[in-house]
Amino acid sequence: MRRIVLGVLASALLAQAAGFTADSAQGQRLFETLSCVQCHSVNGTGGKSAPDLGRMLDRDFTPSILAATMWNHAPGMWAAMRDRQITAGELDQQAAQDLMAFFCAARFFEKPGGAGRGKRLFERDGCAGCHQLPVSQWQGLTDPIALIDAMWNHRSQMLAATASKGVRFPLLGAQDLTDMLVYLRNQPGNQPGAQAGVFHIEAPGVGDAVFQSAGCAKCHQTVAALANDVQGETLTEIAAEMWNHAPRMAATGTPATNLTPAQIRDLVGSFWAAKFFEDSGRPAPGSRVFVAKNCAVCHSDAVSGAPRLPIPGRDFNAAAMISVLWRHGPRMLDLMKTKGIQWPRFNGAQMADLIAYLNSKP
Repeated sequence: MRRIVLGVLASALLAQAAGFTADSAQGQRLFETLSCVQCHSVNGTGGKSAPDLGRMLDRDFTPSILAATMWNHAPGMWAAMRDRQITAGELDQQAAQDLMAFFCAARFFEKPGGAGRGKRLFERDGCAGCHQLPVSQWQGLTDPIALIDAMWNHRSQMLAATASKGVRFPLLGAQDLTDMLVYLRNQPGNQPGAQAGVFHIEAPGVGDAVFQSAGCAKCHQTVAALANDVQGETLTEIAAEMWNHAPRMAATGTPATNLTPAQIRDLVGSFWAAKFFEDSGRPAPGSRVFVAKNCAVCHSDAVSGAPRLPIPGRDFNAAAMISVLWRHGPRMLDLMKTKGIQWPRFNGAQMADLIAYLNSKP
C-alpha cells in the first residue's frame, strides 16, 4: 500500500504543466464542489465557520503565503472535514490554478485599501469631474485584467485632456489606485459580492507580438526582462505602472497604441502570470528548508519509493504545492506518523524558497 501511495504521488509530481492558464469561473465552481464553501465564504457568500477569503483586510498574501497557510492548516482542516463528513474532491494543478484565479478575481492577493482615502483621491485628481457615480458598469471593478485594459487605453486621452487644461497628469501609486478601487467597489450597487469577480489568463509566451507593437521593447527589451522587473507585483500595481507610462512614453516619442482586451490579456499573460504564481524565492535557502522540514527523509531516499526531488524539467509553483497537498496530504500525514515525523509548517518565505529549490537544476 505504501508503494502504491508513493507511486501515485510520483506520477503527480512528474506531470508537466503546459504553461500557466487559469479561469476564475472554473475556480468558483471548484470552490463549491470541493466543499470549501461549506466553511469559507468569499465576500459574504458561503460558510461562516472559517475566515471570509474576500474580506481579510489585514492580509498581505502572496501565492506562496497562501500555499504555506494551507499546508499549516491542513491537518486541522482534514479533521474538521471528517467531523462534518465532507469528502474532498480531486484538485490537480490546473484546478488549483483555477482556484487561484478565483482568489485573484476576489482581489485576495491585492494589498489592503481605504475607501476614505480613495474618495479623496478620486475627487482630488479630477476623476469625479468626468466619471459620474455609481460606476457599476466598469468591468475593471470586477476583472483585474479589464482594469489594466482601461488604465492603458484611457491614459492617452487623459494626457491630452490635462495638457489642454494646463494641469499635471495625475500619477498614481499602487496604493492610490487600490484605495480608489475600494471606494468605487463599495458604491451603492457595487459592494463586493454584488457581482462575481472575473479573472482569466492564458499560457505565457503568446504576447511577444503585442509586446513589440505596444512599444514595450523600447525600454524593456524582452518579455523576460519585463517579467523580472515586475516579479511579485499585484495586478493593481501593474495597472498603476501602465497608467504612469503615459508621460514617459510621450517624452520619448513612443506612440500610445491602444490595445484590445485580448491583446492586454496576452501581454499580461506573457510577462506576469507564471512569475507571480511561482513567487520569488531562493534555491539555496530552499534546499535547507527541504532538509529541515524532513522532505528529504523520503524524497532523497531511493528505498522509500518517493520521487527524488528536484525533478529535471518539472516546474513548480504555489498551485502545484496546493495540488500535491490536497491530493496526497492525508496519506502523507499517515505515513509521517508511522515514521514519527511531525507535519511540516512553513512561513511564506520558506515556501517560496522551497519552490525555488524544487525548480532548480539537480
